[in-house]
Order: sequence, then C-alpha cells, then structure tokens
Amino acid sequence: MPAEWELHEATWVAWPHNLSDWPGKFAPIPWVYGEIVRRLVAGEKVRILVNSTMHEARARRVLVRAGVNCEDVEFFHFPTNRSWTRDYGPLFVKRARGPHAPGHSSQPAEVAVCRFRFNAWAKYPDWQKDDRIPELAARALGCQLFHARAGDRDLVFEGGSVDVNGRGTLLTTEECLLDAKTQPRNPGLGRREMEQALRDFLGVTHVLWLGRGIAGDDTHGHVDDFCRFVGPRTVVLCQEDDPSDANHSALEENRERLEGMRTEDGSKLEIVRLPMPEPLYFAGQRLPASYANFYIANAAVLVPTFNDPHDRTALGTLAELFRDRPVIGIHAVDLVWGLGTVHCLTQQQPAASPCCGSQQRS
Repeated sequence: MPAEWELHEATWVAWPHNLSDWPGKFAPIPWVYGEIVRRLVAGEKVRILVNSTMHEARARRVLVRAGVNCEDVEFFHFPTNRSWTRDYGPLFVKRARGPHAPGHSSQPAEVAVCRFRFNAWAKYPDWQKDDRIPELAARALGCQLFHARAGDRDLVFEGGSVDVNGRGTLLTTEECLLDAKTQPRNPGLGRREMEQALRDFLGVTHVLWLGRGIAGDDTHGHVDDFCRFVGPRTVVLCQEDDPSDANHSALEENRERLEGMRTEDGSKLEIVRLPMPEPLYFAGQRLPASYANFYIANAAVLVPTFNDPHDRTALGTLAELFRDRPVIGIHAVDLVWGLGTVHCLTQQQPAASPCCGSQQRS
C-alpha cells in the first residue's frame, strides 16, 4: 500500500445523500464537498460515486456553481449507503515491476484493489451497498481484485483504521482492530492473525500498535483521527494540553508508545505534535474534531478547520512539513457532525507510474 503523499491517479469520493448522517444539518454538506473537489481537480482526477442519474445531476449543479472544472471529474453509478469512502471504498495496492516481474522493468507498476469486507463499523445495520464498492470499482477499472481473508473467513476492515509510510510500516490501534466487545469487526482474531493479514494483503512488514483513539469517534479507535505519517520516518500526533479533557490521557499514552517505536529499517520516529481544537459539541454530542484528519492530494494538503484559535497553528505546522504542495483549510464545523471530515470521505488511487510525489521530511 503506497503512502498517501505518493502520486495519485485519482481520488474517490461518494457524493453525500444520507440525511441521517447529518441530521438537521445536511444542507451545507454538498457545498463542502464541492470545495473539496475543486481543490482536488487541480492535481488529479476525481471519481465520484452517485446513486442515480438524478443524483449525478444534483452533484453536477453544485460542482459547476462551486467553480469546479468537471473535465477531470468522472461519475460512477454505484449506489452507496453513506459517503465515508475512506472506510469502504476501493483500497489500492501497488506492485512495481522489476527484473523478476513479468515484462520489462520500465513498464508501469501494477495497481490492484484489495477487497476487505465492510460492516458499517460493526455499529449500523445499513452497509450492504457500501460493501460492494471495491468489487464494482475494480471491475470498472479493469484492476485485479484480491479478497482479504484469514483462513476460511473474510476480513472486515476500514481504511481509516490504518496509516502507512509506503515502505513497510503501518500505524493502527488496539482499540479498533483488536476490540472483542464494543464494536468487534473480526471476533476471535488476535494480534498475530491481524498482523499476518496486514502483511499478506497490504504488503507491510512492520505494525505499530497504538492504544485508544479520540473522544467522539464512533468508529472506536480509527488512527486517522489522531496520528498520521507525513514522511517515511515522521508522524504527526495530536496533543491535548488540558489534563481534564477526555483525550489527554489517551494521546499521552500514544506518545509514550511512539517514542519507543521504530520503523521497518530500525529508525526512530520523529514525532511532531498537532494541537487539538477546543472540544466541539452539537446537540449535546461530542464530535471527533481533529486536524489529523487531513488528506494529502497531489496539488494540496486539505486540512479540516473548526473556527478555532488552533486552526492557524495546525495549518502552520503542516505547512512546514509539506513544502512541496500548499496546505489548505477546509471548513469542517458542519462536516464533522457526520462524525468524520476530510480524510474520512476520500480514498486515493495511486498512479501506475513508478514516479512518486516529493516529500521534504525524512
């Protein structure tokens, strides 16, 4: 699985339609999507999942009014339950051609789809349409499809539960992948079996286990809400300074774990701290607002912002880390009412070219 900063052919999103994901606050959501797509098409194709011709027409109207150049937008009529493409969308893996691979080494790398099962985070009853998307996408693209299994069982897995450095090291959490009580995805599968599956199907060699995720996250521990690779040996980790806040102890425990961890080549991790926004509530519910839910596109790094004094610090920190592309804030106060933001609604498709985007940090 390539790192997110490597060159993309496209980004996949699912155009929003499920009003229950943003109850009472759906109206602004398509416009947030329009702004995200506008930023993405500056550097890559955007492949949008829609439910029908009418759904596509509604999306096109928003995109046109938002100033999107639709020449680089492709629509796929694949019905979905929800719009969180990170978790159920096609998860792409890549194999470079070399002297031992079929064909000449100068040929483009092979890109395939790894098909994990999706069950709506072991929490919601409507997931059957989302679960079909990897197969439909692979068929539409003519990609090889790998069915992820452990023994005789299919593996349930979401893209937001992991983050990779593209060189063999993967970040995840015990709370999500090893949970056996609250939202168990793969009951009976332990750490050893899960690590073997990640090696077999994502090509990783080194798994770094963090503990718990942040408050308000209904996925029960997705790592993309608080800790992300920004270079082969560099991670950003959210920091909560208020000791009375629900996130403080979990994030400090994760910091302690990271300080003792090493990458696939034995290198110590460089840890860069990102602030947390002030706690954000809507209708009495704590929301998983976090700057770590950014998306690294070809032409920009898109970062959720929350009308918060810490917005500027977070954007500045990430701008120092990503000097090869602009860091752009995306207003996410409405979006996060759906319990996810920019990274949760995107899924990258790596380019078949062996070239990759530059990255300033080691």
